[in-house]
Amino acid sequence: MKILSLSLSNFRNYENQQVTFDGGLNVLHGKNASGKTNMIESVYLCSLLRSPRTTKDKELIRMGANRAKVSLTVEKKFRKHTISILIDEVGKKKVAIDGIPVQRAGELLGVLGVVFFSPDELKLVKDSPAERRGFLDVGLSQQQKSYFKALQNYNKTLKQKNNLLKDSRYADNLDDMLDVWDIGLAEHGATIIKKRMEYVAELDKFASVAHGKISSGKEQLKLSYETAVKTEGDIRRNLEEALLSAREKDKELGYSTVGPHRDDIKIEIDNIDARKFASQGQQRTIALAMKLGEVEMYKQETGETPVLLLDDVLSELDKTRRDVLLKATSGVQTILTCTEFDGEGAKLFEVKEGKIR
Repeated sequence: MKILSLSLSNFRNYENQQVTFDGGLNVLHGKNASGKTNMIESVYLCSLLRSPRTTKDKELIRMGANRAKVSLTVEKKFRKHTISILIDEVGKKKVAIDGIPVQRAGELLGVLGVVFFSPDELKLVKDSPAERRGFLDVGLSQQQKSYFKALQNYNKTLKQKNNLLKDSRYADNLDDMLDVWDIGLAEHGATIIKKRMEYVAELDKFASVAHGKISSGKEQLKLSYETAVKTEGDIRRNLEEALLSAREKDKELGYSTVGPHRDDIKIEIDNIDARKFASQGQQRTIALAMKLGEVEMYKQETGETPVLLLDDVLSELDKTRRDVLLKATSGVQTILTCTEFDGEGAKLFEVKEGKIR
């Protein structure tokens, strides 16, 4: 998979800009605040229909303009696709694939696959479990539409249950109403847990190999899925029982305390919990290994190679980690941003005040 061309109109600090990318390493270099990250952001938007930097789509429109447009052409093994996203004056997005409007985000997922790596991802190990769940959700949703659908249904049901626990906690028929929502949570939640467990088990294999290369084999990385739900036997039934057991506690707290929305990735280095005890250098090595593993997972699941987006991460890595990362870009279309680049074999783009050459 590779992006052939990208066109921006009134997106962030770009008025009108067209770029043709090489199939290998593409380096966007320039001063800070010149627009390098904005270019990466536009590609991410075309893959996941959201920005990695803001939840307010109106912020994506160039100051002084009333709408923005991003158009991207991607070539896959068997055909090309054109993705167009229009953001109107109130921040509402209209999406078309090959000129045909689409109404749901799920229809866009998988058309363009990306793996995104920025300095924020270096916090993946030490940050809250929500960050690691987000890592799983992005990786799985791009590869399996069934996962994305289950996740959407679960989150919708969870929101309704939590609203009930908060607003109707003293209702006479509260248990009857909670029974209804728990059935949905168990159905969709079991799908999420099962697919996450499978994903992490495979990711562990690829990430541990990458980690071994970066650490010169001095440390052993182990990833596993961490859930309070029993995973032996029927996961759906086990989740139903766990939800029922936690009901009184949920009523008291006013929200649901059991399910995949509370799960985590357990990260160990030589059998020690890295989430608590990893040094900064170890955290960076683990995060890099997990991202490289995500690339391999995408290849394995889809048969396509994702586009690798590297936003200003070279400055955060030492020479050993930089060399491993750049070597891993071989055979993968990569868009990399940095202030300076002294490597070889890249197509260079200078970015200056919203202009690219």
